[in-house]
Amino acid sequence: MGMRLVSWNVNGFRAVVKKGFWDWFDEVDADVVCLQETKAQIDQVEDALRLKEGYEAHWFSAQKKGYSGVAIYTREEPEEIIHGLGKAKFDDEGRVITAVFPDFHMINAYFPNSQKGPERLEYKLEFWDAMLAYCNKIRKSGRHVVLCGDYNIAHEEIDLHDPKNNHDTAGFLPEERAWMTKFLQAGYVDVFREEVSTGDQYTYWSYRAGARPRNAGWRIDYHCVDEGLMDQVMDVGHQADVMGSDHCPVYLDLDV
Repeated sequence: MGMRLVSWNVNGFRAVVKKGFWDWFDEVDADVVCLQETKAQIDQVEDALRLKEGYEAHWFSAQKKGYSGVAIYTREEPEEIIHGLGKAKFDDEGRVITAVFPDFHMINAYFPNSQKGPERLEYKLEFWDAMLAYCNKIRKSGRHVVLCGDYNIAHEEIDLHDPKNNHDTAGFLPEERAWMTKFLQAGYVDVFREEVSTGDQYTYWSYRAGARPRNAGWRIDYHCVDEGLMDQVMDVGHQADVMGSDHCPVYLDLDV
């Protein structure tokens, strides 16, 4: 049975709802929809705007209002919903929520941005270490891992429009790229790059300087899976024509 898993950094749930979000939601017809950067707490969003018939909605928001936050919409009732990584310094920012299914753990993550200086880069690398430990723990329990979301990293030069002028830019720093390599070498696969070897395939475009019409973007939104799950991958791709955010939705179809 095919299962469609979709991930989208919506850059504000309340804003994207006004830009045709539910029309897109109906059209994509996904089994699981993972959202990042919801920028809202549940009590700030009326049930009529937040809930969807036929789906369970699970939110994990930052303590700070209007900041970060993740959510999962799922047709199938998960065995469990896990909020956070179990570390307050990350969980207070509402960055990770996991839906546990019989065959795999669906981890929805909004990785920190390192652009605010050395301290934030260190925070991001610590987050990565905690995430790798979390994924490895799941694998050791005998379950597969799907890690989706906005990683805030373009891994290789092919993953951004202008690598030459961005080697000192947050999201393409050597330390970040090295960590992504370390993660993949630990037994995980960047599914899109495994299946698609061509460039000019991006998921984020700055609002400045007409970046999106020129396709001057970055690929920073991913689905990564453990190596053992790759033979169940049916399809993977980006919905670059879907507007409403500075990111576009990305999808993964699994035979589970």
